[in-house]
Amino acid sequence: MQSSLLHLGIIMDGNGRWAAARGLTRTEGHKAGAEAIRPIIETAAEAGIGTVTLYAFACENWRRPKREVAGLMALLRSFLQREIRHLQRAGVRLTLIGRRDRLAAGLRGRIARAEARTAHGRRLHLRIAFDYSARDAIFAAAKDHSATCREEFARLVAGDAPDVDLLIRTGGDRRLSDFLLWESAYAELLFVERVWPDFGPAHLKAALAEFAERRRRLDLARRQAAAAA
Repeated sequence: MQSSLLHLGIIMDGNGRWAAARGLTRTEGHKAGAEAIRPIIETAAEAGIGTVTLYAFACENWRRPKREVAGLMALLRSFLQREIRHLQRAGVRLTLIGRRDRLAAGLRGRIARAEARTAHGRRLHLRIAFDYSARDAIFAAAKDHSATCREEFARLVAGDAPDVDLLIRTGGDRRLSDFLLWESAYAELLFVERVWPDFGPAHLKAALAEFAERRRRLDLARRQAAAAA
């Protein structure tokens, strides 16, 4: 159903509300959110999606309580340790985008090893946006005067990732929150009320089906315009 070049962006929102509704801590909510990632990635790979970018930690998240931030750092470490073999077997390439200079040296090393071990994955490219700001990425690219055309500038901003085709935000909010602003210029946007820990494979399949309908309507409009010309 989907092109192998499809780029899916996901803002994983609602972990705290999921936890509060169950009388749990926010850290426990983030843990549930981390556990929801694998089935979504497996479903995306089965659907033929080429790239998935997950918004895990924004630059602004450093302002959260120190205990919550420490829990998020620990979750990233455990995710890398727990999932790396599964990603390798599944043919998934893992990269992290965003700043690394504010992360602990040990965590930076673990990220580098995970990226190296999965570098040959060709089935799907999983990108995790951690300590990430789209505005910062665009500003950094603007300061690099090596780009002589839009395509080169886009590579400075987004690396080798294609433009986003479908951007999903869970949790009910309807904003991009500084996520993939350049890459999402022509993305289809889908905002869902369901919080991230409750967003499973069936919900992703429904989102992809809605995206396919939107694309078909767009293609029909283009064919009609061409016929009338």
